[in-house]
Amino acid sequence: MKLLTFTVPCFNSAAYMEKCIESLLPGGEDVEILIVDDGSTDDTAAIADRYEKQYPTIVKAIHKENGGHGSAVNAGIEYASGLYFKVVDSDDWVKQEAYEQILSILKELTGGEKTLDMLISNFVYEKIGENRHKVMHYRHILPRDEMFTWGDIHHFYKGHYILMHSVIFRTKLLRECGLKLPEHTFYVDNLYVFEPLPYVKNMYYLDVNFYRYYIGRADQSVNEEIMIGRIDQQIKVNKIMIDYMAENSNSFAANRKLDQYMLSYLDIITTVSSILLIKSGTEENLEKKKELWDYLKKKDWILYRRLRFGLLGQCMNLPGKGGRKISVEGYKICRRFFNFN
Repeated sequence: MKLLTFTVPCFNSAAYMEKCIESLLPGGEDVEILIVDDGSTDDTAAIADRYEKQYPTIVKAIHKENGGHGSAVNAGIEYASGLYFKVVDSDDWVKQEAYEQILSILKELTGGEKTLDMLISNFVYEKIGENRHKVMHYRHILPRDEMFTWGDIHHFYKGHYILMHSVIFRTKLLRECGLKLPEHTFYVDNLYVFEPLPYVKNMYYLDVNFYRYYIGRADQSVNEEIMIGRIDQQIKVNKIMIDYMAENSNSFAANRKLDQYMLSYLDIITTVSSILLIKSGTEENLEKKKELWDYLKKKDWILYRRLRFGLLGQCMNLPGKGGRKISVEGYKICRRFFNFN
């Protein structure tokens, strides 16, 4: 069995996927690299096959019909042979020195008295046109250099969340929790770092800048204009998160800090949905915003109250054009402060 499986979802990634793969190869025989070709029409498939042929004990090329990012991650989870599992998007890469430390700590913790469920490390925004790169770390939130549980964490403040770029899960945990990301849907990374959390008991934070998150391409799914164009998919993911929180609240309500974290994450996702709908400026999308909040209210009245009457919920629901203008200006301030894309 391999120590760590990397899944690299690829769709028409020929122009940049090699940089990603080359950054993962130094893991050698400790790692497995699954290159998931999600129905590409460029040279992605040929590049994947070439790496598999060159590194047959490390790289596996998986070819499938197009199903979207979530479908590619699902395939990775299905085929993974590693004890641990990480997703690396094909336009991102990892840093060598931090990579060595990641593998070292996974080896050290494997077979210990406690089973490690989730390893967390830092990621770095590699933003086009900026010389200074923003590091997203967890130094004041999570204990360092020790195994810990939800009860040991400090408060996650706004702008700090456990994202796909920062986590390595135990592979068996992802299978046990029944994670199945929806196909042909963007923004499913939010589900990937949300639904497994109630199953996570033991965590470890390694304070190294491991993952490099490339951001700023005009065609990226997190580009604001593209997000507004795909707002129905953002709403779809938002509603799945609402459903999950409402239907499973009893399973983690007794764990106060886990409950607070998941509520906070749902809060920011609902805020993003709301502000994008407001910024689009159309009556149709303003109606979709109302429908989203009505959906939450109907699904779980208590959850609705916790979000609607929190700071962000109130800011997103200010009445009239003036209120919406204040909401947008507040979003712009947060965007500059937290370096949102």
